[in-house]
Amino acid sequence: MITEGRIRINDELVTTPATVLESLRGVTVDGNPVKAPESVRLFAFHKPSGLITAERDPAGRPTIYTALRNALPPGTPRLMPVGRLDLNTEGLLLMTNDGELKRAMELPASGIPRTYRARTYGAVTQTQLEDLIEGVTIEGMHYDRIDANMERRTGRNQWIELTLSEGKNREVRRVLEHLGLEVSRLLRTSYGPFQLLDLPRGQAVEIRPADVDRFVQSLKAAPKAEHANPHSVPSRPKSTWTKDGLPVPAAKPSRRAPRREPERPSGRPAGPNSRPGPRR
Repeated sequence: MITEGRIRINDELVTTPATVLESLRGVTVDGNPVKAPESVRLFAFHKPSGLITAERDPAGRPTIYTALRNALPPGTPRLMPVGRLDLNTEGLLLMTNDGELKRAMELPASGIPRTYRARTYGAVTQTQLEDLIEGVTIEGMHYDRIDANMERRTGRNQWIELTLSEGKNREVRRVLEHLGLEVSRLLRTSYGPFQLLDLPRGQAVEIRPADVDRFVQSLKAAPKAEHANPHSVPSRPKSTWTKDGLPVPAAKPSRRAPRREPERPSGRPAGPNSRPGPRR
């Protein structure tokens, strides 16, 4: 752009990139003033199942932007998804107007934990789930540490919570299928410190600027060595869940091996602190 003569400062042509700017005042491109970048904005969107995480789909399937047109307030800037959720995966999808933040949150080296809840069918033990803490290799693809815990079980159906920090393509589904389980529903409930909570399906809400700034500063301050540690999935407060699989905040209970819980008539767990007993 400089060699093409498109950049000027106070109407003077810039001829070298070795030019120090103390501010953007007077800087123009093709005669148009250069504006300061917009402040970083971050939105939480509850992606429903059946939407493609893309701006457009060659096959004509509906995308997340189809739903976002009605979910975002007028005047919202162009937003980009932070990471992806598969067509049939639902839950928390973060959207931002800042490409630098998007990339930082997506990099595996950042070590940002993502938590999912999976409704599965099949036989699995808590011991098998705990073994995922050491990572697993499936068909030559290695998946790093996964913190998995049985939430509740009815016969051969169970809800499993998994926290991971890598986020490879279809990671949760592939790992659970490797254990012999069929995944009938997959819901992301948190990404870093940001949680889905009771946000309705198809709706979006802007995260408070103060919370975004705090998170951005924590990314900048965190040692890279810590981010690169594959065993750095942090512990997180647990939640209880409604009948349809949505999270409800709860105090952190002690966690360990599951036991069979009697279902209430509504299908809810017996209580937020009803944790499994002896391992069988």
